[in-house]
Amino acid sequence: MKKVVLAYSGGLDTSCIIPWLKDRGYEIIAVIGDVGQGDNFDEVKAKAIKSGACKVYCLDLQKELIEDYAFLALKAGALYEGKYNLACALSRPLIAYHQVLIARKEKANGLVHGCTGKGNDQVRFEVTYRLMEPDMEVLAPVRVWEFKSRDEEIDYAKSKGVPVSASKKKPYSIDTNVYGRAMESGVLEDPMAEPPEDIFYMTTAPEKAPAKPGYLEIGFEKGVPVSVDGVRMKPLQLVLKLNAIAGSHGVGRVDMIENRLVGIKSRELYENPAGTVLHLGIREIESLVLDRDSLRFKEALSQKYAELTYNGLWMTPLKAQMDAFFNKYHENTTGVVRIKLFKGHAMVVGRKSPHSRYSEKMATYGKGDKFDQSLADGFIKLWTVPFQRHQ
Repeated sequence: MKKVVLAYSGGLDTSCIIPWLKDRGYEIIAVIGDVGQGDNFDEVKAKAIKSGACKVYCLDLQKELIEDYAFLALKAGALYEGKYNLACALSRPLIAYHQVLIARKEKANGLVHGCTGKGNDQVRFEVTYRLMEPDMEVLAPVRVWEFKSRDEEIDYAKSKGVPVSASKKKPYSIDTNVYGRAMESGVLEDPMAEPPEDIFYMTTAPEKAPAKPGYLEIGFEKGVPVSVDGVRMKPLQLVLKLNAIAGSHGVGRVDMIENRLVGIKSRELYENPAGTVLHLGIREIESLVLDRDSLRFKEALSQKYAELTYNGLWMTPLKAQMDAFFNKYHENTTGVVRIKLFKGHAMVVGRKSPHSRYSEKMATYGKGDKFDQSLADGFIKLWTVPFQRHQ
């Protein structure tokens, strides 16, 4: 009997995978990565055993997700296609990494995930597997089994006595962690359909948000958020605090048509309250302390970093090299940003830094102006030279 290690969420797909593999002679060890999805993990572990797993590991990965994954992507300014802060994409290489460690410990023969052949997660898991254990067998049952729809999976799970939370009336696919939430499938597959309000969890509907604006002050040190409203916090605590505050004002909803790695377009909904204000805040500190060329050069690197993360290439040499660049880039991105929150919108209304390059004396049009305007004539003449014809 082959021993395999399954990345187990307790959702519909992985709930079906355990009995499906067991019927084919596999011994299954389930690995649950607690990345802040808020599940009752005693119940999830019990479900795995009831479904046929011989052993279950439950790992608390929330702190590692924020400190070693989310905050690296934040320093890189990584927003996939300008919108998605990659909260769920970041959790996949983390879970896969620990899954491989357990497979080594258990002397397993294979690694299993519950991703579909259409999605991006299959790549994120399998690239990590193959970079760490290139000779270990990889199984992806959802790509090969007989079920043609989520309804058929629901019927199969029920036939095996496995409880599932999905239903035929509301068959959303929802992925949650401490840094964000992703939603797809069901009525959301119609790009013209407005998302039903009951699908949102981390954010208040903007029309029901407070009638008065709220304000946040986020402190950064070398590109890393360290405080909220003057109170220093550890990374995980800080993210939870920002999720609660920004989410209560309806901030952090994203509805987008994104380009998946496999080539198809997909309608995705995300909730990213903390990520939204953190990305907004760090960009403002950068604009205050960094020179023009550094800021503009970073734009292309941010896009590349987002693509590497989205495409499952977290453990590649280029990503590590870019981390080294961003550590240098953020040497002086220390300061405080004030953000105004109001009915789904977040707007920076103040920023300061001990390393600021902004000079009021140079920028002012009032008294105390130190800008030598007499230099402008010669500057413009030289600026024009490359575009003129010369005899």
